[in-house]
Amino acid sequence: MEKFQTVLSLYQKHHNAIGYGLMTFLTASGERVFSTVVFSCPCSATWNLPYGLVSLLVPALGLFFLGYMLSARTWRLFTSCCAPAGRTACCAGLHGAVVCTQLSAASALAPLTWVAVALLGGAFYECAARSAPFAQRLCRGRDPSCVAQLPLVPCKQANMSKVQDLLKDLRAESQVIGWILIAIVIIILLAFTSLMRCTSPVSYLQLEFWKIYMKQEENILKTQATAHATVLAKENVKSFFDGSHPKEYNTPSIKDRQQISSLYTFNPKDQYYSMLHKYVNRKEESHSITSAEGDVMVPVLDFVDSFDISTTAEL
Repeated sequence: MEKFQTVLSLYQKHHNAIGYGLMTFLTASGERVFSTVVFSCPCSATWNLPYGLVSLLVPALGLFFLGYMLSARTWRLFTSCCAPAGRTACCAGLHGAVVCTQLSAASALAPLTWVAVALLGGAFYECAARSAPFAQRLCRGRDPSCVAQLPLVPCKQANMSKVQDLLKDLRAESQVIGWILIAIVIIILLAFTSLMRCTSPVSYLQLEFWKIYMKQEENILKTQATAHATVLAKENVKSFFDGSHPKEYNTPSIKDRQQISSLYTFNPKDQYYSMLHKYVNRKEESHSITSAEGDVMVPVLDFVDSFDISTTAEL
């Protein structure tokens, strides 16, 4: 039991890193399966380039949009945006640009992993590079028939052994580009993370406490929401079968829920850890908490908007 608690505690502390690591592993594994089982270069001067590029970039684009769809922050930003009553809650200007940039950066991990692993494997690049636009460059200084033979290399149908040897050169080019891409991504990630931490308005210990608070608020909100929904559902079903009017229950209004569902903004004048925390401490009942003087977007606090209560909590 103690070992299980240790593992659970370790997971809760590093669940973001574990989640990103698992996603990277699944993406890399999926790419290898795809390139081995599904991918088959057509060996055509006309189709090699489009087939190779589509196989390399379209799955990456799909993973990019999938990252947007799986982010709770995306739906916090866009839910009710098109409704007349919810337009004021939508982010605009610099605020919206910062949020979209953060969402794009988080969603780019899986597609960049796909492209990097594909380039290290070399199959997509080798197929795309053996098309007419690249033939002149690759066959420079070689036999005139090289241009015609080059598209047949992936299928090992080329008659010239020297043309077949170009496979090693193309694979080397592909792997060099792949490693350069990995290095660039790591450098940008390190620089971005360092910049976020460097400009953080709160200390390291307060940031860690903030994450603990958000986890506890999420768990309690799940439990309370499930309990409230259960009681309300039981009363409505009971009233239906009894033919009576249900009891009145105090429940948050649509406006209340909209306010705590908006994206978090930090204000150095007040120490609120979430929009719910800010809402229950508002000075007036009619006071809006979505925007106030001094509110700013802080990239290091993006985890505040990352939780959701969609999963069922245990009572």
